[in-house]
Amino acid sequence: MLLFVLLVAIPIIEIALFIQVGGAIGLWPTLAIVVATAFIGTFLIRAQGAAAMERLRTALSRGQDPSGALADGAAILLAGALLLTPGFFTDALGLALLFPPTRFLIFRAIRSQVKVAGFAQTPRGPDVVEGEFVEIDPDAPQPQPRKTNDD
Repeated sequence: MLLFVLLVAIPIIEIALFIQVGGAIGLWPTLAIVVATAFIGTFLIRAQGAAAMERLRTALSRGQDPSGALADGAAILLAGALLLTPGFFTDALGLALLFPPTRFLIFRAIRSQVKVAGFAQTPRGPDVVEGEFVEIDPDAPQPQPRKTNDD
């Protein structure tokens, strides 16, 4: 039901905003603003998306919980989709998601509702591998494989 409400409400909000802004500043400035936000959003998403990917790689290589970097990446992806969607309301939501403090507040609200389990952090220390070995002298003659009747 929530999805249906969003699919109906967002276009209505966008149409109302287009009418209001277009009536106040005119058609061409309104369209210029929509196109400009798409270009600016694309630039910001590239920069922040690359930074989020680097944080994800760093977290994974250190054996840390990658959920923060994954959530940032998902929010940046959603921001990109919102900024590329024509409209003032979706642009405002997209720009809000590009600001790290806004994402932090959203993630904090979500974390209070979600319990994450299953990611165990292991203490980092020297790696110990147990096993048996046989020292082979490289100068010693190597045994030849035995021939069998199958050859």
